[in-house]
Amino acid sequence: MRAVIALSTLVLTFGAQAATEAPRERLSLSASASAEVTRDVLGISFSTTRDGADANAVQTALKQALDAALAEARKVAKPGQVDVQTGGFSLYPRHDPKTGKINGWQGSADLHVEGRDTAAVAQLAGRISTLSISRVGYSLSREAREKAEADITAQAITRYRARASDYAKQFGYGSYVIGEVNIASDEASAPRPMMAMRMVKAEADAALPTEAGKATVTVNVNGSVQLTK
Repeated sequence: MRAVIALSTLVLTFGAQAATEAPRERLSLSASASAEVTRDVLGISFSTTRDGADANAVQTALKQALDAALAEARKVAKPGQVDVQTGGFSLYPRHDPKTGKINGWQGSADLHVEGRDTAAVAQLAGRISTLSISRVGYSLSREAREKAEADITAQAITRYRARASDYAKQFGYGSYVIGEVNIASDEASAPRPMMAMRMVKAEADAALPTEAGKATVTVNVNGSVQLTK
């Protein structure tokens, strides 16, 4: 994990709190720390479509395809490591473009698998044959994001306090008192291609080749400090 710290522009404001009080100087500043973290959750979406003249037949075919895929996915399912979830299941009429009458039925079914056991998730690409891969992507788990935030939050706060002390001295003050402070974090993803494909036939247990890449987690600290003599 590589951290990068940046400091924003400083703003020094002067304002009298009351006619009987000496002017108080307040320094506004912000600092941020960023870390690149390897994405540790692999997600694969599977889908299939069916078409036919009879609605019940199309629905049955979709259900059979989804049931078979679920049976394979459940073999490796484990909370937090490999999570399985069914997606959309739809059936709708197909209309004749000339008459507008129903001349058939179309339907689709989706299955989503994701988890931190990326090897097990990738293996499902070769084991599920009744559905096709429609999407593959990596994301950052909550645990990994929170750990990165904890590490870089400490860095950002340390930097914020050090800079506040340094600038207070440069402006001729002995120290400072922390005023209002806001801490916020966000996660930015570097641009990367999302995989979309149709696997007509895959070898048994052939794992899907993937590359996790990195996400950038940033913590921003901003606020103001009261300069003191």
